[in-house]
Amino acid sequence: MIGGGAVTVNDKRARASQTLVHGDTVEVQVPEAPAPRQLMPFNYQIDIVFEDEFLLVLDKPAGLVVHPAPGHWDDTLLNALVARGTSLSQGTGRPGLVHRLDKDTSGLMIVAKTDDVHRALSLELSRRRIRRVYAALIWGHIDKPLEIEAPVGRNPQDRKRMAVLATGRPALTHVEPVARFDATDLLRVSLASGRTHQIRVHLAHIGHPIVGDPVYHGGGSRRVAGQQRSHAKAIERATPRQALHAALLEFRHPVSGEMTRLVREWPSDLRHCLAVAAADEGLLDRPNLLEYFDFLPS
Repeated sequence: MIGGGAVTVNDKRARASQTLVHGDTVEVQVPEAPAPRQLMPFNYQIDIVFEDEFLLVLDKPAGLVVHPAPGHWDDTLLNALVARGTSLSQGTGRPGLVHRLDKDTSGLMIVAKTDDVHRALSLELSRRRIRRVYAALIWGHIDKPLEIEAPVGRNPQDRKRMAVLATGRPALTHVEPVARFDATDLLRVSLASGRTHQIRVHLAHIGHPIVGDPVYHGGGSRRVAGQQRSHAKAIERATPRQALHAALLEFRHPVSGEMTRLVREWPSDLRHCLAVAAADEGLLDRPNLLEYFDFLPS
């Protein structure tokens, strides 16, 4: 707005670097809000796990962006929901989206169809009453359950990345080891907050980045030394994207009051990497890998 001449100080056009002093008069010509961008239909088949007249839960595939942004204005999950004819809440800025998943994270997401339901679910989320459990394959080993409590904010050197920063927003992640392999662990990860890239940043922060993470990889297979290095490289080659999957979602339905528990198995595009990590090709023939590893919490 300053660059466009919409701000004056003492009736003179303001400079962005200008320092105000006591007594200055500042005037701002506030522009009209731009019309909301219309969501164009995107013909994409969505895997619906649960649906009623108030909300739906879907299994988002890896590679699908959740909402329109530069570079992906018309080929997102929201565009696909519009093409499907799904009613979406409108009063929150991003129609229907109660929470989000990264582009290359797969798994369960809630979509609200009305503003009342959206507000109710957002309140439950803020009160930590919606259970979100992820399966993650990480580099290295974690010996016992732990909590990662560290604030997360925009990396000041790279605004597209997040980082643990003293000035960041509070974030809490619960981590439990499920299975130990040669160079990796399969984890059960629960969110107590929902910061951008939270799980990826927190696990990288404690020295155990997610296998296949292109941003917070911490060196990937190069971090593995000795005889395990060749195995680590094989795991990396078998991993097409970050090995992170939203496997379980549990919440109280905002209208019926019933507890809703939904589960989605380890995704097909990550089956090979898990088999390589476990050095067990027989896993490829098992239909329910998370059940096999006793992943699902009670």
